[in-house]
Parts: sequence; structure tokens; C-alpha cells
Amino acid sequence: MVRNDNRGVDFGLWKRIDPSMLYIPLDIHSGNSARKLGLLTRKMNDWKAVGELTSNLREFDKADPVKYDFALFGLGVFERF
Repeated sequence: MVRNDNRGVDFGLWKRIDPSMLYIPLDIHSGNSARKLGLLTRKMNDWKAVGELTSNLREFDKADPVKYDFALFGLGVFERF
């Protein structure tokens, strides 16, 4: 709802929220993938883990750290990483 990609995936309806303000959604798959990649050290999938992972992803892209969400999720679900 925040990004606008002009491809129908991200709608860009929420203009007042900048993608840099987003936090990564964390589930079992993205958490496990992030741990295996060394992006997350916290063992629990909780708010502190969300903060740690988002902070580490901001090192790659400060403007849109959450763009890596589907990649982390997909590694866990589809690739069984």
C-alpha cells in the first residue's frame, strides 16, 4: 500500500508513509532465512527481532529496507532454505 511500482503489485495508495519507515514483517520462514544469512541473531520471532532484522536490511537499502521481504520468505517456503 506504500510503494508504487506501476505493475499492480504495490498500489502506492498511502502517500504519507515513506517506505523507509516500514518494518519487515517477520514469520517463521523469513526469520529462519534471515538467521541462516546472518541477518538476524535473535532466536525468537518477536518485536526485537523485527527491529534487528529491519536495522540490518537498512544497511542494504535505507530508502526501502522491507523490499527484501518476499526474497527472505521465498527462500524459506519455496527453496526450503
